[in-house]
Amino acid sequence: MNALDSTDLDILRLLQVNADLSIKEIAASIHKSNAAVHERIRRLKENGYIKRTVAILDRRLINRNLIAFCHVLLNNHASTTLQSFEEQVVRFPEVMECYQMTGTFDFILRVVTPDIDAYHTFYRHKLANLPDIATVQTFFVLSEAKSDTAYPL
Repeated sequence: MNALDSTDLDILRLLQVNADLSIKEIAASIHKSNAAVHERIRRLKENGYIKRTVAILDRRLINRNLIAFCHVLLNNHASTTLQSFEEQVVRFPEVMECYQMTGTFDFILRVVTPDIDAYHTFYRHKLANLPDIATVQTFFVLSEAKSDTAYPL
């Protein structure tokens, strides 16, 4: 599957909003047969458009109340240093996202913990112990106006 057609995009839009939809429900919504939708979803998965199907939890109900964005500057920019930092930091369960960036900082991490004390423990005993960190600047989220997982298609 090289390019996505309008039917593929319709299926992806529906699944991004509700991955619990049955093939029958998707087929009825886009006016296609169950078999056609089943085959398309299989191909979308096979070709990597659908990476995985997950449940999105309410972070507050599972006591992940604090969101922090950590801007990390390394003191060494050798390829091996950058790769080593990534390999180590992605192992921390508190780190939800890790992006290498352009600009002043090398990485931005989205970190989620129950509270400020848990963040302090994470910072002191995990993040700050990684080699080659020059600076970590942390920003704490005060309110969340939008948090979406669906890409516009």
